[in-house]
Amino acid sequence: MARTIWSGAISFGLVTVPVHVQSATDDHSIRFHQYYLEDLGRVRTRKVCELENRVVANAEIGKGYEYSKDRLIPISDQELRDLPLPTAKAIEIDAFVPESDIDPIQIAEGYYLAPDGQVAAKPYKLLRQALERSEKVAIAKYAWSGRERLGMLRVRENAIVLHALRWPDEIRDPAGLVPPPVEVSEEEIERALALMETMSRDDLDDPEFRDEYTEAIGKLIEAKRENREPPDVPAPEKAAEVLDLMAALNESVQRAKASRGEDADVHEMPRAKKAAAKKTTRSRSS
Repeated sequence: MARTIWSGAISFGLVTVPVHVQSATDDHSIRFHQYYLEDLGRVRTRKVCELENRVVANAEIGKGYEYSKDRLIPISDQELRDLPLPTAKAIEIDAFVPESDIDPIQIAEGYYLAPDGQVAAKPYKLLRQALERSEKVAIAKYAWSGRERLGMLRVRENAIVLHALRWPDEIRDPAGLVPPPVEVSEEEIERALALMETMSRDDLDDPEFRDEYTEAIGKLIEAKRENREPPDVPAPEKAAEVLDLMAALNESVQRAKASRGEDADVHEMPRAKKAAAKKTTRSRSS
């Protein structure tokens, strides 16, 4: 069972929904420790005071803001607790918007909101069904670890999910990354669409979408534990330099079809050419 990481309530107008917050995801990464190569002794991080050159305990450590190189502003935990933070124990819903209005780059980690007891069951279900029927998401503010955050509430199956959102001013402007003006032909666009069509999936529930790197690390660890040679790993194909964009698109379409067991020798006519061919045929027959 997932661990509760925060308890509070969803505030929806005058309706209050007591909830427990649980992580909606698991991290399956394999983690390593650092060790000394000479004797395999564990290497650990120590917190050292620069002025006294000694290790200090957590109880001796406080927070501070570096105002300048020669001035530090100490801030105590009590001072942070005394700051006005109305969202400290509530997820305050401020607005409802279409989900398409949320730029995915704003969306961070997700959490399940579980109703806290029988008293929360009805208002929880009410909010869930209202979100589902409206086809909108709720935008809310909440506070964790002494910081106010922005969030999005949406429905996933029978649960309400809270997604952390980055504040709008935290998103960098991509204007400087836009390439210089270039011409792209309609035929190239159509071929790119054909490639997208051959690579389309109904969902991500496919063995192709798995963490092969973590699997390889697991096999390496198991082989070394059993004192045997690790399995051979095929070298990745070297990406070829693209000289002819249209040729690269055509080759990509053929490879994608072949990987799906389709006839790789059938060359589909781009939609623009198909339309032109139909128009020519009609004009000849008239």
